Amino acid sequence: MSDISSASNVTHLEAAIDGTRLAHNELQTLHEGRPLWVRYDLDAVKAKMSKDVVAGREPTMWRYQELLPVDDHSKIASLGEGMTPMLRCDRLGAELGLRNLWVKDESQLPTGSFKSRGLSMAVSRANELGVKSVAIPTAGNAGGAMAAYAARVGLDAYVFMPADTPIVNQYEASYYGANAFLVNGLITDCGAVVREGTPHMGWFDVSTLKEPYRIEGKKTMGLELAEQFDWSLPDVILYPTGGGTGLIGMWKAFAELGEIGWLADEGRPRMISCQSEGCAPISTAWRNGERFADPFPNAATAASGLRVPAAVGDFMILDAVNESGGQARDCPEDSLLAWSRRASALEGIAFAPETGACLSVLEQLVAEKAIDPDERVVIFNTGAAQKYVEVMGTQQLSTLPDPVDWSVFGA
Repeated sequence: MSDISSASNVTHLEAAIDGTRLAHNELQTLHEGRPLWVRYDLDAVKAKMSKDVVAGREPTMWRYQELLPVDDHSKIASLGEGMTPMLRCDRLGAELGLRNLWVKDESQLPTGSFKSRGLSMAVSRANELGVKSVAIPTAGNAGGAMAAYAARVGLDAYVFMPADTPIVNQYEASYYGANAFLVNGLITDCGAVVREGTPHMGWFDVSTLKEPYRIEGKKTMGLELAEQFDWSLPDVILYPTGGGTGLIGMWKAFAELGEIGWLADEGRPRMISCQSEGCAPISTAWRNGERFADPFPNAATAASGLRVPAAVGDFMILDAVNESGGQARDCPEDSLLAWSRRASALEGIAFAPETGACLSVLEQLVAEKAIDPDERVVIFNTGAAQKYVEVMGTQQLSTLPDPVDWSVFGA
């Protein structure tokens, strides 16, 4: 990263709810209980940054530094995150009736999920602003990612998880040295612990959208996608939505790329927010024509990353969906594992249960003719199936007899 200018092009932070302008050189959380945008001098970005220069840099998310918020590179917490591959999936596409289906496989990131991007950025910026201790509520992969990046730069980390969080996520947070605790309840209850503990413990809350920088890390998914398609964009993106930071971040990335003139055409993807019927606050609000989502009662789903009954950025998700001409949909809970297992067997990609929601929703949309068979469609696989051993292990293996009876193989 030595070839990149050390100063960011950030001008200010902006309240997403009402446009209030806030300083970017000090710690900020929410305004009126709602998230903040990071804003840049895009004319300066355009003058400093070129496609050729970006192409010559290391293949990590930090190649887009002019559109990222960190000034001091010595404060960056990085494990080499990005670029994740864009994989064409012809067999899976044929099953769904599509001829141009792609998967962006975030399972190959350092901590096994897309959370690497947001937490690398949030921890880097917190480190730059003098934070010594960070805390997070998590229902899955975010806790381990935060713990890893905090360890990378020597910050104390506190992780609070529902007691039924997948066991790998529980182990990894502790393995990376975090102070990890189980909480009886949902991620919202864990969030209450972090919020109530802040004045006592002095930690900085890096919850989803409670600080402005996880969006900036997640938006690199959109920047990479555009570069991998030679600065064009797909027709449709399906994204599994819990807190929705990645969907929000990508929509921001496309707007910024458009402003600096890097996109090959004016079209934007239709953004499809995908949830399970077991926890569907965003799709429920979208169906009802609402901009804000009511908390979802009795949230329960095998896809732990989707179990977010109340998203602080609900209106930001729904704004992006509606501006794009997209939809917010949910799928039957029992289709999640069926589709993720089926797709993994077809393509050899370790599809997470959350991605199963995208596949199930995609099946619905194709059947409704809301997606044309020739459109370029991208699904995000947000995490590795190996991190969900509880749901991976639902199929019993056959025990081979001794001596081997070859007839069991059809011989």
